[in-house]
Amino acid sequence: MKVLLSIKPEFAELIFSGSKKYEFRKAIFKNPDVKTVVVYASSPVQMVIGEFEIDRILVEEPRNLWEQTKEYSGVSEVFFFKYFSKRERGFAIKVKKTKRYKKPLCLRATYNTTPPQSFCYV
Repeated sequence: MKVLLSIKPEFAELIFSGSKKYEFRKAIFKNPDVKTVVVYASSPVQMVIGEFEIDRILVEEPRNLWEQTKEYSGVSEVFFFKYFSKRERGFAIKVKKTKRYKKPLCLRATYNTTPPQSFCYV
């Protein structure tokens, strides 16, 4: 099963370049059968640009999550803690294997949906 995630283009590029190996989320999908993330690069790109396999999902208190992921977080410590402010726990989706599409896909034409606020199953 796959989920569609909206990811800022700069972070999506870091994922596909291999320098960002964790995608951070405040909330996560509950279905344990999800094995792949389809990446929708949000504005200004607004296209589905690829996908990645999920290695595992870390669930931790933000301080512990940062310590485990900071080397390949793709974000600054300031950004990370601002993102998770007032949260007791955070989620980090560990990227296993990426697949960048040769040609980006239109979200509506391909999946007949609009960009998800958090995620949607596809």
